[in-house]
Amino acid sequence: MLFRNLLCVCFVLTTSFIHAGETWSHFRGDAGDGRADDAQLPLKISEDVNVKWKVPIAGRGWSSPVIWKDQLWLTTATEDGVKMSAICIDRRTGKTLHDIVVFESAAEDIRFRHPTNSYASPTPALEAGTLYVHFGSYGTAAIDTATGNKKWERRDFQCNHWRGPAASPVIDGDRIIISYDGFDVQFVVALDKQTGKTIWKTDRNIKYGTDNGDRKKAYSTPTIIEVAGKRQAISPSATETISYDPATGAVLWRVNHGGMNAAARPLFGHGLLYISAGDGARAMVAVRPDGTGDVTETHIAWEFSKAVPKRASQLLIKDHLYMMNDAGVATCLAAKTGELVWQMRAGTGEFRASPVFANGNMYCFAVEGDCVVLRCSPEFKKISSGKFESGFHASPAIVGNSLYIRSITDLYCIEQN
Repeated sequence: MLFRNLLCVCFVLTTSFIHAGETWSHFRGDAGDGRADDAQLPLKISEDVNVKWKVPIAGRGWSSPVIWKDQLWLTTATEDGVKMSAICIDRRTGKTLHDIVVFESAAEDIRFRHPTNSYASPTPALEAGTLYVHFGSYGTAAIDTATGNKKWERRDFQCNHWRGPAASPVIDGDRIIISYDGFDVQFVVALDKQTGKTIWKTDRNIKYGTDNGDRKKAYSTPTIIEVAGKRQAISPSATETISYDPATGAVLWRVNHGGMNAAARPLFGHGLLYISAGDGARAMVAVRPDGTGDVTETHIAWEFSKAVPKRASQLLIKDHLYMMNDAGVATCLAAKTGELVWQMRAGTGEFRASPVFANGNMYCFAVEGDCVVLRCSPEFKKISSGKFESGFHASPAIVGNSLYIRSITDLYCIEQN
């Protein structure tokens, strides 16, 4: 019992550190949940309100910023994808510290991307001393954050992303875990983060029920959880979400929810995994992650399908799940049961960026440049709305009391004036 209590204390301390906001190391933050609970962000933000600095970002990229101490990193690419780069910015001043061309390709080697995507949509992963950048099958590399030099690279994984890559890498111990869900092949890999060598590679082996490769695509980032002392890498794909042993790549369990284009990062709480299926009929499922094999008929606790976002991830705050769908409809669900608490139109335009949470509020950003701040509570409350010159595809990052948002053209540091 004493050992168990110590484990609980360690978990609480770790969670408190993560949510204190010293770093933002992955897509949706250190814990992958979009939360910076203690950050004191302004309630009103717009192009000319509470902007500390604004700097233009060359090229086209939807990757989110990642931050370690005073370094903020993001990726970008030329419109044609021939050059793919990593940029480091001093997060306090906006000054560019590194601007590195990571990969160059011949024009004939660049495949089609959808007009709404970019060639630099995957968010990097960051830890002390090393940035891990990923551009889908165009390449993955480790970069020394002090010098900007490349430590290793991999460009040998073949995958036709068809509409462009978007899945982000995840650091787990001495591994980097990445999902490849393309038109032609679908698999998950773990790379040694020191050398880039393959630790394991596991094919999806999903029964998609079609030969149409467009129905096999997904863009999701794995979430690492621990259940009964065993770690799991949860990786949504088209049709199914699969749990892998992160050390070996062995499949632990899988759940069938249908759909394609899964993009949201799963959330874990209350003993449940909250999974979005993209374009699936079962748009969201809550799954108990303690099964083995196919758990579709045994471990789905609840499902919900009305106005679930196809691209943006959700927020799990205490006993409620909050989300903003593609059309600006906000929803609050009871996390344990899936019961609808409220659902209201909260914004105009199209919302693709995942919202973030700070100090009780949810910050949402639209493709047209709108910003909406909502209170995360069992009663719907819209705090404010604002407008920026350019729109948003990238999800924000938070460190300290600063909000970093990347628009189509610029990077902003938002602080209370």
